[in-house]
Formats: sequence, structure tokens, C-alpha cells
Amino acid sequence: MRLPLTTLALLAALAMAPASADDLAGAQRLWLAGQKTQAIEQVEQALTRTPDDLQLRFALGVMRMELGERDKAKGIFTRLTQDFPDLADPYNNLAVLHAAAGDLDEAQAALEQALRLQPEHAQAQENLGDVLVRLALRAYQRAQKLSLASSEVLAGKINRTLVLTSAFTKPR
Repeated sequence: MRLPLTTLALLAALAMAPASADDLAGAQRLWLAGQKTQAIEQVEQALTRTPDDLQLRFALGVMRMELGERDKAKGIFTRLTQDFPDLADPYNNLAVLHAAAGDLDEAQAALEQALRLQPEHAQAQENLGDVLVRLALRAYQRAQKLSLASSEVLAGKINRTLVLTSAFTKPR
């Protein structure tokens, strides 16, 4: 699964928030300059003034995710799904984190919720496809372990699915 927002998309999200435009613009400049820790600090300071700001919270979650701080990002996106249950993006991002941790069932549930809210969400659709392929691989591998005799058909399915899942880890 790919991250739902690349750095460029993060910067676009940062620029969208008029209520905190100065804070977000400053964080964007810091992020682009490679001063990612300072960018996070700026967003966190802005959140002390406006703790319910959706864009600031979402941007912080994406920044944490981009830096590999999965537990912090997961907490942010979980709270966003609770505070803004009608928004698809936090569910999509939460699903990416679940999938990265190998929690495929949780990832699937989060993506299905994102798609119930926004059926045309292209990234959630793609991410769901990735999760379903990984779930298929898991099922084929379990079937192979439970089988009393080897199956060429099952082995072929596993090999084809492995080829698909290897594409997920290659840079795009």
C-alpha cells in the first residue's frame, strides 16, 4: 500500500487551511527546507491555540506518518475518525497504518468505511485492492499449510499473488 499523501500532497493539504494559513504556510516552508522536526513543532504550537482545527490535525498526522512515527500518526487519525466520522481521508490513512503493521482485517474495515463515506475515493479504492490481494495471499498460504497433498494450482496462485504483492513495495 502506498501512503495516501506524498510530500507534495501534504504540502497541498497544508496550504488548504485558511483558518491557520500562516501556521501552515510556515510549516510548509520548514518541511520543504528539510526542517521536518521544526515543521511539526510549528503545527503542534498552532494546535495549542486551535486544538480542533481539522487541517492542522490532519497535517500533523500525515507528517508523523511520513516520518515513520506510526503510533503517533495512528493516534491522530483514530481521534480524527472519532471527531469527524463523516470524513473518508482519516480512515484511509488509518488503514495504511494498519496494513503497514500487518493488521489487514483492520485495514480492510477502515477502507470499507472510507469508501462508504466517499465511494469515489480513488486512493482508498486502490488501497483496498492492495489489502484484498494480501488477504488472498494469506488465505492461499493457509490453505497450502492445511492441505494434505501439494497442489500445483494452489502453488500457482501463491506465486502469482506474490508477484502482485511485490509490486506494492517497489517505488512508484
